[in-house]
Amino acid sequence: MARRSLSTAAVFAVGTALLLTACGGGGDDGSKDEIEGAGGGSDRPSASASADPAGPDVSVPKDLNLVFDFSAPSDPKQAKAVDNAANYIRALKHGIVRQDANDPAYRYYSGAQAAQYAKTQINAWIDGGWVPTGTDRYFKSEATELSDGKAVLVTFCRNQAKSFSKDIKGGKVHYGKESLDSYQKFSVLMSPPKGEDKIWKAQKIEVQGRVKECRG
Repeated sequence: MARRSLSTAAVFAVGTALLLTACGGGGDDGSKDEIEGAGGGSDRPSASASADPAGPDVSVPKDLNLVFDFSAPSDPKQAKAVDNAANYIRALKHGIVRQDANDPAYRYYSGAQAAQYAKTQINAWIDGGWVPTGTDRYFKSEATELSDGKAVLVTFCRNQAKSFSKDIKGGKVHYGKESLDSYQKFSVLMSPPKGEDKIWKAQKIEVQGRVKECRG
């Protein structure tokens, strides 16, 4: 894991693609490559629930499999940042499952722009009448120390080729074929505990679509 000291502004520069529309997965359509939630159906939690016993419930139904093939950094701070970047994604999906744009789970793991991003995503799924189903895989994680340890940038890839949108009414699943649209790269700026915060939290998130390096 990288341990460079970079400025936050240098990382989150103007021009990086921030995708804000949620439509479903599968990579069958250029508009369907956003952060997804959890599949409808059974309320039985899947194995993708948070490993943090002190945190909120971030479980998802069993028809959605969230896979995090992340590498654990040797640096304790970076390890906590990576763990909670994954929990932020889990919490966002939990909010979509519950169809709750004010779900406490994502607000526990995020603040600032990252919290607003999560709320926007959840509202888009609510408005569309969708839930996701299938397997959503996140991998190739890296952690970079920023601003002399005041933040950690966590990046990782996503393959949503086997994650599909499903209509809440009727349960129709919208399948798609794997393509470059299936691959994304996430950049999540994590801040350390401060004040009343007890954990590392996501403060900013940027998502790039059609990332060839994640496909290879």
